[in-house]
Amino acid sequence: MGWWRINTDSLAGSRFVVSALAEATASLLTLERGTAAHPGERAWLDVHQSAYRKLLTDDPITALLVRGGFARRWMADFLTPTPLGEGEQPFAEELRELRRTPPDAARADLTVSLRGPLPGELDRPDLPDRAADLLEWVWNETVLPYWPRRRRIIEADIVARARQLTRGGWAAALDDLRPGMRWLGDGRLQINAYRHPPQQISGAKVLFVPVTSRQGWVSWDKPRRYAVTYPCHGPLVEADRAPAPRALRALLGTTRADLLMLLDTPKSTTHLVALTGQALGSVGRHLKVLRDARLIWRRRAGRSVLYYRTDAGEFLVEAQQDR
Repeated sequence: MGWWRINTDSLAGSRFVVSALAEATASLLTLERGTAAHPGERAWLDVHQSAYRKLLTDDPITALLVRGGFARRWMADFLTPTPLGEGEQPFAEELRELRRTPPDAARADLTVSLRGPLPGELDRPDLPDRAADLLEWVWNETVLPYWPRRRRIIEADIVARARQLTRGGWAAALDDLRPGMRWLGDGRLQINAYRHPPQQISGAKVLFVPVTSRQGWVSWDKPRRYAVTYPCHGPLVEADRAPAPRALRALLGTTRADLLMLLDTPKSTTHLVALTGQALGSVGRHLKVLRDARLIWRRRAGRSVLYYRTDAGEFLVEAQQDR
């Protein structure tokens, strides 16, 4: 079993962070594997995968690097640098860390992910730059156009996790973070079901990094930082959501009932406008009524203000669902 023992100081300093590079890396994995977790991701793949395939066809060295470095059982460490955890960094700054990887370290990491000797075509000094160039293309061509919405989804997940942490401790916040991961108690975090030696973490930052695709991995920069990148809640298309129950609409009004139903996960006003088709001012007025009634609350996350249901709001919705 692979698990980390985290001391009290490290646990107190643990945090959820936004990483544009992690989002680009997860998108690269989705492009490479070609499988979608939901219809929205399928539509995204249909738009971008052919250009990605052509890029690798025209650059067989980089194609070999990707297929060797992103092996399913173990990814080459240098391809997933650990975020600094000091606020959201610009993508270019995160990418610079990857480019700084010593060529010998990149080649050594590849031999681990390949589980064997390095192919002659990859025995070269420019592997970090090749990987960074590819991730830069993925970011600019396939992620950046969608980044404002993806960031809102990521920030909403962070707010939701923070609420779980406040209500139920680390077990509530981490148990469903990624398959095979759960909080064992006594400072022990199970990372996966593999039989790896435990990592003793003392005085290091422990970071949790949500991404919008169904990818995930762990990384570290020993002894300073450890990170778990995980698939966040909320990327699924919500257009087919059922309307609010009739009784709840009669009690609150149609728009306010629909908004309360939508706030099962934290959302910004921009997100709610897109989901409801209501004008921004109208959504804002209805949110104020729900806040005044203490059915919802709000919290700032990065650049966004996110709304979510209070315990009273949860109880009201659950009472309708039990009918």
